[in-house]
Amino acid sequence: MPKGVGKRHSAAQIVEKLRDCDAMLKSGKSVSEVVQHLGISEQTYYRWRSKYGGMSSDEAKRLKELETENARLKKLLAEAELDKAMLKEIASGNW
Repeated sequence: MPKGVGKRHSAAQIVEKLRDCDAMLKSGKSVSEVVQHLGISEQTYYRWRSKYGGMSSDEAKRLKELETENARLKKLLAEAELDKAMLKEIASGNW
């Protein structure tokens, strides 16, 4: 697999890995050791920690669902705005 192309983790998997990280860190391991053991980069660890830290699996799943719905709604709005702009252009006689 090319560098920078990795496996996608579900929100529930991320929360579980963060719990594993917490346990390993409490046992005295360093962040470097923990991320190496889990097969992720430190950057990924800190990104996950800022986004999912303290969440339960259910909360993480709900967040992912909301993000997906938000993206869908943004796309619909953009398409509606394009349609509106085209109709204005046609109505103005510049078509």
